[in-house]
Amino acid sequence: MLTRYKKMFNKIAMGLLSFMPNEKDLQQLQMTMSKYETEQNRQLFLWKEQEDIIGLIGVLFVEKDLMKVLHISVNPSHRGQGIGKKMIKTLKELYPDPHIIPDTHTKAFYVKCDTDSLQPSLSESLA
Repeated sequence: MLTRYKKMFNKIAMGLLSFMPNEKDLQQLQMTMSKYETEQNRQLFLWKEQEDIIGLIGVLFVEKDLMKVLHISVNPSHRGQGIGKKMIKTLKELYPDPHIIPDTHTKAFYVKCDTDSLQPSLSESLA
């Protein structure tokens, strides 16, 4: 289940974000979390299965009809189980109107998880 980030899950979210290659530095990680907590156009979602938070996806609302996936991460012990696909599918169900695209840091994982919905022209422009 995809749920909105709440401050009480800060440590769990930071742990999941730290798996992103561009979030290895503690100062960078803290700055990223601060942006999700304070900027209106950013939203962090957590993926829960039973009572465990095992993944996250962070987005930037660029325009009314465009959303960019900035972060996507799954706990290493739960990888290979389709969690990334479930997160993207659920995000698209929550926000059916805007186009959802990856940024440079999430592109490879996003395309792997969502090969069906990337339009050829969009995937070429992301290359």
